[in-house]
Amino acid sequence: MKKLLTVAAVVALASISLTAPAQSADRPTSVPGCAKSTAKGHAPAKVKQPTVAAKSPAKTLTFTTNCGDIVISLLGAKAPITVTSIATLANAGYYNKSLCHRLTTEGIYVLQCGDPTASGSGSPTGWTGYIDENLPKAAGINYPAGTVAMANSGPKTNGSQFFLVYKDTTLGPDYTIWGKITKGLDLVQKVGAVGAYQMSGTQAMYAGDGYPIQTVEIVKASAK
Repeated sequence: MKKLLTVAAVVALASISLTAPAQSADRPTSVPGCAKSTAKGHAPAKVKQPTVAAKSPAKTLTFTTNCGDIVISLLGAKAPITVTSIATLANAGYYNKSLCHRLTTEGIYVLQCGDPTASGSGSPTGWTGYIDENLPKAAGINYPAGTVAMANSGPKTNGSQFFLVYKDTTLGPDYTIWGKITKGLDLVQKVGAVGAYQMSGTQAMYAGDGYPIQTVEIVKASAK
């Protein structure tokens, strides 16, 4: 899958009624313990883009979500520009009150976040794409469960969007790996188990690639 940045369709963020095959009729539509989200798609905050890597890069990034904390160990030595950029956005409040807008449950297993517009096309205002770093080999399970990597639309187009891998995944070696989930992987896996949907007219339908049925809101992000 070459493009992780673009969602096939932008779906409504309202309450949904899912239609699915009979054997799926009893599937859950929420994750126990997740609070109701109040976030909506909004214009990205203006944050000055860093031009060089931080001398003392952040080591940990915490996303406080409506489903619990997701803690990421940052790979500053392997992806210095990326870690500096993500930490700058996090500490500027860029990710606060934003929605994870894409979930894939077939072929690849990722929850994609980092776009305040929730459209799949948002990026920090005025930023230019920055370099790819710490790319994996083009073989085997090169994005194992727990990996955190950049979403992009081609070489050197990194911005603010990223994906959380919740099950071993094989992708083209095109996405900067900048962190590893040390807490909260189970939360993402539960979101993945509930599934994704897309709209067919006015009806929401289960889909292998779409908006997560269990809304995931990044309430606050901080790097240190």
